[in-house]
Amino acid sequence: MADTSGPGLRRTLGVGDAVVIGLGSMVGAGIFAALAPAAHAAGSGLLPGLAVAAVVAYCNATSSARLAALYPASGGTYVYGRERLGDFWGYLAGWAFVVGKTASCAAMALTVGAYVWPGQAHAVAVAAVVALTAVNYGGVQKSAWLARVIVGVVLAVLSAVVVVCLTSGAADAGRLDVGLSGGAGGVLQAAGLLFFAFAGYARIATLGEEVRDPARTIPRAIPLALGVALVVYAAVAVAVLSVLGPEGLGDATAPLADAVRAAGMPWLVPVVRVGAAVAALGSLLALILGVSRTTLAMARDRHLPNLAAVHPRFRVPHRAELVVGAVVAVLAATVDVRGAIGFSSFGVLAYYAVANASAWTLDARPSARLVPAVGLAGCVVLAFSLPWVSVAVGAGVLVVGVAAYGARVRGGRR
Repeated sequence: MADTSGPGLRRTLGVGDAVVIGLGSMVGAGIFAALAPAAHAAGSGLLPGLAVAAVVAYCNATSSARLAALYPASGGTYVYGRERLGDFWGYLAGWAFVVGKTASCAAMALTVGAYVWPGQAHAVAVAAVVALTAVNYGGVQKSAWLARVIVGVVLAVLSAVVVVCLTSGAADAGRLDVGLSGGAGGVLQAAGLLFFAFAGYARIATLGEEVRDPARTIPRAIPLALGVALVVYAAVAVAVLSVLGPEGLGDATAPLADAVRAAGMPWLVPVVRVGAAVAALGSLLALILGVSRTTLAMARDRHLPNLAAVHPRFRVPHRAELVVGAVVAVLAATVDVRGAIGFSSFGVLAYYAVANASAWTLDARPSARLVPAVGLAGCVVLAFSLPWVSVAVGAGVLVVGVAAYGARVRGGRR
């Protein structure tokens, strides 16, 4: 049984707040980091890969929104899987999310460090984690306010990149050829990598106990955030491809900065670097929010140590936030996890596979089951289309989680 003693979380977020928090995670460092490896995998199939990722993300978002309206509690798919499929599947979704997204937190923190002060990236990363953990500790409304500022800055920078690239003499529509030079496998791998940049709408569902009228707010906020993110991603991908082409984009270490430089606007490069750092901060802020809320939900059910306390004044899961912040700070200080995109995507795709399977049980009509069926199949296909190292590490982490669950169940029976 869940531990519900003590004060609960405070419902203060409206539709706009929820959309901004989702956008802060989606329209964040993913667009700065995921385009290059996706282009390397898919070549001229990058845009079809983006379309595939968007379709799977739409199915996942629709399933999540339907479930969140019924179960407006912290934890997202951990709660949905537990309620619709059983304790094990909820636990597996929560484990995949917490482990995968903790690695993503460290990756985003290091991205901040790499852009702000490359020579001291680890130190800057730790400072960013400490600062954002402190913001989250002060209450979710403060987090929502900061997310608004971050999203505004990032959208302004991305708009400048799109305008500069598309209006420059270096832009060539011929580079947008959507042939499949990377093959179908490359398109699917690109879709799996780009899914990393779409997964932020999960943060809206994990905040289920902190939104007002969640049965109406969450189903509205999730598709709104996803729709805005898709428009932004498509515009940026087209603009950057038109200047760099698939090969140039695939080889770029800082694709958006390289694109504005190639477009003849080198003065904009520092602005893009600042935008990337701010975007990474936005992703890190929303990730810490989401991981701490899922940790809270799992701790309530005794799957994790005693981290279920809610602060009596700030009404935040303060123990979970402090532990998540500490773990991420240690990782950011000691490990280079900038290559964690594939690993994180595998964990999040496993998480959404459980969400779609849960949504499948809501309505037996074939028409109602079409979206969760497509979403579930898409998650499985994209997960196993990722680079084999990501698949192996991700599957190994899930096996460790299953073993821990089995040990806990056996211990409880003694």
